[in-house]
Amino acid sequence: MDIGLLGALRVRENGISIVPTAPKPRQVLALLAVRADQVVPVATLVEELWAGTPPRSARTTLQTYVLQLRDLIATALREGDGSGSAPERSAKDVLTTLPGAYLLATGGGGSDIAEFERLVELGCRAMDDENHAGASRILRQALDLWTGPPFADVHTGAQLTVEARRLEESRLCALDQRIEADLHLGRHRELLAELTVLTSRYRSHENLHAQFMLALYRSGRRSESLHVYQQLRAHLVRDLGLEPSPRLRRLQQAILTATAENPGTPSHHDDLAAPAPGGGLARVP
Repeated sequence: MDIGLLGALRVRENGISIVPTAPKPRQVLALLAVRADQVVPVATLVEELWAGTPPRSARTTLQTYVLQLRDLIATALREGDGSGSAPERSAKDVLTTLPGAYLLATGGGGSDIAEFERLVELGCRAMDDENHAGASRILRQALDLWTGPPFADVHTGAQLTVEARRLEESRLCALDQRIEADLHLGRHRELLAELTVLTSRYRSHENLHAQFMLALYRSGRRSESLHVYQQLRAHLVRDLGLEPSPRLRRLQQAILTATAENPGTPSHHDDLAAPAPGGGLARVP
């Protein structure tokens, strides 16, 4: 089974799509797919489909959706084999009923989420080993797996919404690490357009702003770098009642006091080195 969730829903058995067109069966499949090879309780599926107000017929209706999915799976198993003989797996083997639960068995297949997480782990290891070229390459491969928001064409209830947020956070962390690797590689000017968009989208994300400040400074645009800090501070104070973290304030001071002879190169200040992820926010007294 081939599963794609980082964008439009894609689930194929034997190369044939088993994604239904009806919204709620599609929703069931998405939740089973994101938790493929794991037991998904009926109560979890009911909560996803109907939130806190399920109809009396919820479990019966869910069984109907499962039967519809099994029909699609059975067709894929027959047509995808092409030999005319009975397939090795049945639809019930693929979508298994357990006591009070269901399980979507991939049969050794893969998903784009699993591949994304594998590549991110490899990329982070490369960063830990200071292999910045390898980290940048691997993390780019991981991020290229994304073709849109998770479950882009699926109506999402509470369970899928949580999964989508988790995946988006993982994507942002991978992006943060890839940009840091590129900063270490001296790709400051190449990052400016991307960081302009990212800091506009994530207006409170301190590390992205720190990376943007650093890229601008090392590109010889110190005044613009300081302007990024001022914009972030104004947003944090006005909207959240917070000051930038001490680490970001140190970066601003390092840029303010850096010598102007070589504005596009790193200075001796530790705060002008590539910023590390993290850093909290200090509340305005």
